[in-house]
Amino acid sequence: MNLPNRIFFTGVPGSKWSGIAQILESDSAFNTSDRMPEREYAHNTYSGHKGAYFGQGMEFYPDPTKVDQAWHGGDGIKIVKSHDWAYMLDVIKPGFIDDWAMLVYRPNEVSNAWWHQAGGFEISYPNYSHYKNSENMFDAIKEQNNNILRFAHKHNATWNYFTTEWIKTTFGLDIEVNTSYDDILVSIIK
Repeated sequence: MNLPNRIFFTGVPGSKWSGIAQILESDSAFNTSDRMPEREYAHNTYSGHKGAYFGQGMEFYPDPTKVDQAWHGGDGIKIVKSHDWAYMLDVIKPGFIDDWAMLVYRPNEVSNAWWHQAGGFEISYPNYSHYKNSENMFDAIKEQNNNILRFAHKHNATWNYFTTEWIKTTFGLDIEVNTSYDDILVSIIK
């Protein structure tokens, strides 16, 4: 199976997309050289955040042409994470035809509630201050989810639950998914 060099990975705040990315990155097929202690956020017993995030007001501006700057070498697929890719999917996909886009969808209300429970504006990495307040955050979640769904529809995307079987079918990799993601759907646009 031919795998890409990069996956432009997007989901709304609170969609649990970071945990999904970390499950994928547990396989050596993925490049995790973007991980550094200052790029981590732990949230109780949950996965939190690991590695570089791209976005407005964050460490790395969401410029698809400069994403490789976050990695320090190594081989493997780079999962390039940004909420802002939801606004740029129509530009990214034709500009990076050999790379994939991975979409994570979780309903607005539950994503918003989870983001606040996970720390909200107290999350130390990445920086969410760009959103300014909870009302703006919820508006952004709704807009990003709408963009994700619109892009998926435009590309006749197939939505699936994030499972061990889906990973095997999509990536050809044996990665165990021990968590139930029953309110989350994922899709790959190649």
